[in-house]
Amino acid sequence: MVDKDDDIKVNTEAPELKEIKADPAQEVARLTDALAQAEAKAQENWDLAVRARAELDNVQKRAKRDIEHAHKYALEQFAKELLPVIDSLEHGLAAATESEHEAESLQQGMELTLKMLLDMCKKFSIEQLSPENEAFNPSLHEAMTAQPAEDVEPNTVLTVIQKGYTLHGRLLRPARVIVSK
Repeated sequence: MVDKDDDIKVNTEAPELKEIKADPAQEVARLTDALAQAEAKAQENWDLAVRARAELDNVQKRAKRDIEHAHKYALEQFAKELLPVIDSLEHGLAAATESEHEAESLQQGMELTLKMLLDMCKKFSIEQLSPENEAFNPSLHEAMTAQPAEDVEPNTVLTVIQKGYTLHGRLLRPARVIVSK
């Protein structure tokens, strides 16, 4: 707090004030130039900021579109590999209805089609789990029932009811099994 008795003295001898006293027109011109330069720099920075924001918006839109396409078409390569299997099944069914084939030739066609399908799955890192005579693993197998078996150790898979599958090591479907007691 300032006492009323304290005098505040202003140094009127400061060089800035001397220049203003000396030539006010020059000082106004100098300040006007400085203001114009500052406004030009501010406008330049504003333009840069607007462009940067527009570029950021474009990058975000592009990234969103790319992600949508990736989700939408993620299975494209898988589907292309699946088409020959579908064709093979259709040809087999057409051949079976057109003429009387032996059961053996139909079985061979089905086995070849299944082999094509399993080979295609391997290309996409889909592995089949068929754990017969292996130790029961609850993270990979689903026990449907337990049966007493004297010739094998307890918790051994006796029969595979339905094979399981993994994708890149991640479980897609557990193998459904019968386990020994």
